[in-house]
Amino acid sequence: MPPTESSVREEAGTFRAGLGYSLGAYGLWGVLPVYFFLLAPAGPFEIVGWRILFSLVFCALLLTVTRTWRRMGQLLRSPRTVLLMGLAAACIYANWTVYVYATTTGHVVEGALGYFINPILTVLLGVVVLRERLRPAQWAAVGLSVVAVLVIAVGYGVFPWMALTLAVSFATYGLVKKLVGGRVDAVTGLALETAWLTPVAAAQLAVLGTMGAVTFASEGTGHALLLAASGVITAVPLLLFAAGARRLPLTVMGLTQYIAPLLQFLFGVLILHEAMPVSRWIGFSIVWVALVVLTVDMFAANRAPRREALEPA
Repeated sequence: MPPTESSVREEAGTFRAGLGYSLGAYGLWGVLPVYFFLLAPAGPFEIVGWRILFSLVFCALLLTVTRTWRRMGQLLRSPRTVLLMGLAAACIYANWTVYVYATTTGHVVEGALGYFINPILTVLLGVVVLRERLRPAQWAAVGLSVVAVLVIAVGYGVFPWMALTLAVSFATYGLVKKLVGGRVDAVTGLALETAWLTPVAAAQLAVLGTMGAVTFASEGTGHALLLAASGVITAVPLLLFAAGARRLPLTVMGLTQYIAPLLQFLFGVLILHEAMPVSRWIGFSIVWVALVVLTVDMFAANRAPRREALEPA
């Protein structure tokens, strides 16, 4: 039965809405370095501590407004889900800490490299953990990314540990989310993760307080409000991402994910004027080639089943 005009319009509207949500999510993630710079003189550990606490507060407000505390209670009755979310929390804690440290110490470009590598590492984790089989193009992308890291490490003289930590932590975080499946939505997931991390954040801020390194109450009302806004700034892109993922094909979501590291890269190079020696340009170029290979292969793999479905029996 051919699609009706109303169904076509509805599908187009859904696609446009999903694209808007996805662009909003990755666009906000892409300008996060600007926000972290505005939080000076707060250090990375203070920023992450407040980010965890205020994210939990914001999620609690959302759960109250949307009346979804019952869903949270159901999740808490599943020990496996709670433990998996604890593992996700550990991954996101490492990711947040390293990323804020990289941003506030003048390594925005290296942070962008980590998120460029992340999709390739996610594919590799599928092989190691989920026993998935890679297509030749996917193996080529993985090999190219390894070469890129080696080129940057040798040419720049410093191993890109921040980039690799970001890529590994976020890819592992994505894997844990995949194991959890659709049982945990964006809000309850972030609430569980930040609940796991709240004791760590409280201890972290207490230690910083004894050292006189907490700036929340000492740098004026504007600074305190910016730190308090970290909960909203953390949760909103996640909600936009979840809304986009429900409306867009995987291939389109795969393309939009490059917006965030691209914006971060441009911010580091054009605004902060971070060093970009020839070796680093070569390494980034190899990574971008690997991403093109991965993206083209993804489109080809998604089109093949459609062609088979359209062929006459």
